[in-house]
Parts: sequence; C-alpha cells; structure tokens
Amino acid sequence: SLNCVEWSLLPPATEEMVAQAEQLKGRFQGDPSFEYEYTEINAGDAERLFEDGKEPMIKEESRLVATIEQIDRAVGIIPRGAFVKTPLGSVCENRNFEGLSLTEAKKLSSYFHFTEPVNLKNKTLLEKADLDPSTDFLDSLEHDIPQGSWTVQLEKGGTVVVLRSLLWLGLTFYHVPMTKQYGYVYFGTGEKNLDLPFML
Repeated sequence: SLNCVEWSLLPPATEEMVAQAEQLKGRFQGDPSFEYEYTEINAGDAERLFEDGKEPMIKEESRLVATIEQIDRAVGIIPRGAFVKTPLGSVCENRNFEGLSLTEAKKLSSYFHFTEPVNLKNKTLLEKADLDPSTDFLDSLEHDIPQGSWTVQLEKGGTVVVLRSLLWLGLTFYHVPMTKQYGYVYFGTGEKNLDLPFML
C-alpha cells in the first residue's frame, strides 16, 4: 500500500528474485519503484546475474517479496500437531489440534518450520524410529543452526508462550497453550542478523 487505505497483493517470489535480493545489503527505502544497483558482488554471483549481457536491476517491490519469502522459509513456524500428514502424503490442518500443554509449549522441540524439511531427510533410521510420521514430518527448531537462535518466554503470567528469532530480529511467534491460538508476525528492518554466530 502507498496510502495505507488501498491494499494490493504482492506477486509470488521466484528463485531469481530471492537470489538477487540476497546480494543486497542495507535497509529498505520505502518506495516500491526504487531500483537497486549491485555494488558488491563476488565473481561467481556476478557471472550468474550478468549472463544476459545487461546489468540486472531489482526494484524494491521485488526485494520486499523476496525478503518475505526468505523470512517465511527460515522462521515461519507452527506448533507440533497443528498440521498432519495423511498416508497419501498430503498435508492438512489438524482439526483435532487443541494446543500444546504448558510443559510441551516451553520446549523448542514442540515447534516446527512450516516449510519443506531439510534436516529430517538426513536423520538415521534409529533417530526416525521415535518420530510419529503423521505429526513429525517437518524440521524441529531444536536443531537450528546456530544453536540458541531462538528465545522462549512466558508472558501474561505463563498463559502465553512467545518465541523470538535472533536470526531475523523482529519475528515473534505466540501460542496460547491448551488452545488452537497461535501465529507469528514480523516487525523488523528486513535484514538478517548475520552477526548472530559471534553474538552467542
């Protein structure tokens, strides 16, 4: 939105948009039509980006779309059991999900990345033996690298569990134990905290 009254949907992100946006540093300008110039690109990325002969330009609108996609992939999370995988392989919302218990809600292992699993495929058969294939089909937060990239806090006298990402500062996830209420919101600068490994 340019006036906070009329709103429109952003176009879907492509892999090319994400690759271009990853090369940009600094904060957003606030103008969707602003065009970024590539100033610091290594040789490998330059060859890939300049292969058609003309210098590529990325508009702020495209960078915004790509950044939202990056944030969703990296820190978009759900509580364990909120979604289930059917025997045919499709994933759907679990109508029987009544929330995590307070004890479970305090553990990082009770939350999953809501994206295609990466670490799960690398687990041994022995590690997979304890997992329930209908609920444990996504990557758990407890194995995120670097270790300690999430904080878990209790708010409102222990009635709300809040997780915050230290990798994407401004991402806050909440869950009310024993209820279906959960969600996440991002209020940040759109910059990844690349200094996190040195801060832990």
